[in-house]
Amino acid sequence: MSQDAFASLYAAHEKIYPREIHGRFQSLRTAAVYLLLGLYYALPWLQWGDRQAVLFDLPARRFYVFGLIFWPEDFFYLAWLLVLAALTLFLSTALAGRLWCGYACPQTVWTEVYLWMERWVEGDRNARIKLDRAPRTWRKILRKGLKQALWIGFALWTGFTFVGYFTPIRDIGAHLLAGELGPWAVFWWLFYALATYGNAGYLREQVCKYMCPYARFQSAMFDEDTLIIAYDTRRGEPRGKRKKGVDPRAAGLGDCVDCSRCVQVCPTGIDIRDGLQYECIACGACIDACNDVMDKIGYPRGLIRYTTERRDREGRLRILRPRIAIYALLWAALAGGLLAALWGRPDLAAALIHDRNTLYRMVGADRIENGYRLDLLNKTDAPRRLTLRLEGGPPGLALDGPRSFLLGPAERVSVALRLVAPRDAVRAPSSTVVFSFEEDGREVARREVRFLGPVSSGR
Repeated sequence: MSQDAFASLYAAHEKIYPREIHGRFQSLRTAAVYLLLGLYYALPWLQWGDRQAVLFDLPARRFYVFGLIFWPEDFFYLAWLLVLAALTLFLSTALAGRLWCGYACPQTVWTEVYLWMERWVEGDRNARIKLDRAPRTWRKILRKGLKQALWIGFALWTGFTFVGYFTPIRDIGAHLLAGELGPWAVFWWLFYALATYGNAGYLREQVCKYMCPYARFQSAMFDEDTLIIAYDTRRGEPRGKRKKGVDPRAAGLGDCVDCSRCVQVCPTGIDIRDGLQYECIACGACIDACNDVMDKIGYPRGLIRYTTERRDREGRLRILRPRIAIYALLWAALAGGLLAALWGRPDLAAALIHDRNTLYRMVGADRIENGYRLDLLNKTDAPRRLTLRLEGGPPGLALDGPRSFLLGPAERVSVALRLVAPRDAVRAPSSTVVFSFEEDGREVARREVRFLGPVSSGR
């Protein structure tokens, strides 16, 4: 194979200049950008009492989400949430294709903001193309420099906010102004800023087309009733330009005027008229563009629209179907279960473990002792005083250790306890003892342990 033939297999990347469009779907995307970015940038600044409302404190192994405090032993809640998120993706994809990609994916959201800044500085699509092809002048350098300054500033603010989810953001700001920001905080701040700058500023659609695995396996969740964005070939072909007011049927043409607006507004640069493609992120920009053209020339809307394969073939729209019902039921069950688990989540963790080294120990000639390790964890933001009460066990059982515990906010306490019973009262090799933890006269936790003794005791 010649060098020319080999090189032709690898086309150089061509920059895409998405054209600005207004319409129903673009308005929805804009609202999603404001909502999602508003939440991202605002949440670290919200206070909950005397602490940050949302904070993932990795060194202290505490994760604050408004009034809830999660600990490493609560990891299964995260696993539960991830399963629920995956099922949400499956449901939305089976129902309406790549809605996540078009409206909520971080890559899409940040890229849209970078495009807004680019349009504001460099102008519309034609102006940006012209500027990039123009020779280097002071005007071009100033415009490109201003755009880069905005991009870098926004990326740095994004990285700063990201670090603020793991370290109190007000402390980061104070340390930054004082020049005392730690090396790890600086690393993650610049790392996330660079990722934002590179992905949203330069890679853009390449992340969706070549790096995102979702684009590759999404077809496994599609069926003939999945809503997709499609071009009506029977109505639109043969495409061609014509004067306004010309009857397309009399001219032997379809409704498509071949203006290429649907291609110009596409953020991934595809032509939806070529059929469904994995690069399509279902943003709806081509629908808005085509409807705008149809309105101007007096043709009905919907040449490019949300539809399904079955609707195009049979004229019947079938949204509710077994797959959707199963996904929805599973989602409702998981979401309900998670809410119920969080609602009934105990605010006190109590672990009581028998001494692993010694089953029991003789104390003198007339007493038997068992050792235990007690771990208490206050999962709330308020101090708590607990009282320990014993139930069951051999007659005359006594506790050698504290009976009252004062736990500070989110404090963990670990103490050694010993249970001692008269040897004559221990008539079985094992008996059940209940540790009841009470707060203000109300039982808040209850743990059972075994009190062990010699088989021949009490005979």
